[in-house]
Amino acid sequence: MTDRLYFRQLLAGRDFAVGDPVATQMVNFAYLIGDRETGDAVVVDPAYAVRDLLDVLAQDGMRLTGVLATHHHPDHVGGEMLGFSLPGIAELLAVEQVPVHVNGAETEWVRRVTGVSGTDLRAHDHDDVLEVGAIPIRLLHTPGHTPGSQCFLVEDKLVSGDTLFLEGCGRTDFPGGDADEIYRSLQALAGLPGDPVVYPGHQYSAEPSAALSEVKRTNFVYRPRSLDEWKVMFGG
Repeated sequence: MTDRLYFRQLLAGRDFAVGDPVATQMVNFAYLIGDRETGDAVVVDPAYAVRDLLDVLAQDGMRLTGVLATHHHPDHVGGEMLGFSLPGIAELLAVEQVPVHVNGAETEWVRRVTGVSGTDLRAHDHDDVLEVGAIPIRLLHTPGHTPGSQCFLVEDKLVSGDTLFLEGCGRTDFPGGDADEIYRSLQALAGLPGDPVVYPGHQYSAEPSAALSEVKRTNFVYRPRSLDEWKVMFGG
């Protein structure tokens, strides 16, 4: 399926939302995933300049058929943050009416933060599979950063949102965060078969992606060997 897979990693402030100081500071990644043969595609975590993302799809001959949200924070889906009003899925839906796929534990959070209707959201369970054209995307519930954080596994690529960065992991001191849960989620990701390439939600490291085996070898979040060690290391 690799030849059919359409996959683009786009950095806010560089590849889209150029000149936006918030986007440049936050260094979010958005992702475009689709089927080159059918032209169907989804966007992961559209925020800041959603029309820029739609323009990239159009230039590549792809059409938007849905949105995947890793979690509800405004720098990923739009909404109010630190005194700024960030465009996101609400503005995208005003242009393209497509379903927004979220984890079931995140639906109310996304609705409140973005103002979109509950009917715009499609709630999913852990290990659901979303087919984009003929490309299957596995939805992995990875709570901890938020209650309904999810990651996406497509072929040999793991879009890990703010659950797992190449260096570190998502914070758990925001509302809904849970340090014990993120430990378990990180361990579940570590146990994925094969050696998928990790594509995180932010560029908090020199490289934009890395093999999971390399992340497990170098990322300090994989040093604790038990939940008790994790709590000692992170003061839980």
